Amino acid sequence: MATCCLLQFVLVVAVSGWELPALPCSLYSRCECDFQPDLLALDCDFARNVFGQHLARELLVKALTDFLETEEPSKPLVLSFHGWSGTGKTLVSSLLVNHLFRDGSRSPHVHRFSPILHFPHIDRIKSYKEDLRHWIQGNLTACGRSLFLFEEMDKMPPGLIDEIVPFLGPDWVVYGSNYRKAIFLFISNAGGEDINRVAFEAWQNRKDREEIQLRDVESIISNSVISNRNHGFWNSEIIHGNLIDVVVPFLPLRPSHVKQCIRNEMKQQGIEPEEDIVRSIAENLIYFPEGEHVFSSTGCKTVASRISYFL
Repeated sequence: MATCCLLQFVLVVAVSGWELPALPCSLYSRCECDFQPDLLALDCDFARNVFGQHLARELLVKALTDFLETEEPSKPLVLSFHGWSGTGKTLVSSLLVNHLFRDGSRSPHVHRFSPILHFPHIDRIKSYKEDLRHWIQGNLTACGRSLFLFEEMDKMPPGLIDEIVPFLGPDWVVYGSNYRKAIFLFISNAGGEDINRVAFEAWQNRKDREEIQLRDVESIISNSVISNRNHGFWNSEIIHGNLIDVVVPFLPLRPSHVKQCIRNEMKQQGIEPEEDIVRSIAENLIYFPEGEHVFSSTGCKTVASRISYFL
């Protein structure tokens, strides 16, 4: 894969305190900046560190493989993660970043947006829209192989995200770059309760977890997003225009998955994962439905702190 070349273009944009760093990539070369995808390593890392998410693994590996094997994609890759807290959405997004860019989360071509950090004041939405548009266009001009990650979409001011609609379809032109090689990732808890219900019904019917397919949850996720007036995707052209390529559902975790998380976390902390300790920690977590030990209410989110407390 091509590596970054001599500095031929320096772009600095300062818009309402947002600064675009100088990037060593030529507008007129096939420079891919530090974009160095390793999907085999991603899949292996997924298998070692993400538990109970067969759908997420299958959908993401296939979507990324198809996208990266297309020399001239017709549009950017747009992904949307949905699921209950603690099911692995943030972890998986970190794995993607680490295995797509040489410098991982430190890459200047990976851009994270948090509604609480970047868009906290609803009365400034007009200014936020302008900032966001300039930020994305400036960075895409500097490097078409960029990743834009929007966290907590369920807390994003409604209407704001539609500012980037032109960048997600096949018709927009960004001078000097192939913006269609970018990746956009949205993360949301929306649809989590509906996904949990599908998983619970499958468990009640003694249906194997791996039999749950995207078609079983995709429409209910969309309906959940569209019907929520406080969600960043509410009444959004991104949804109505079918600009999301892959909806990725994250299923609630079973006690066995939580135990895998505990063992994995203990190993990372240099602690021998003795089974009686693993079992004790798992049994002290909260599960639902109430009175039934079926799914973890917090997934693996509190595992690290529980281990520290227990030990």
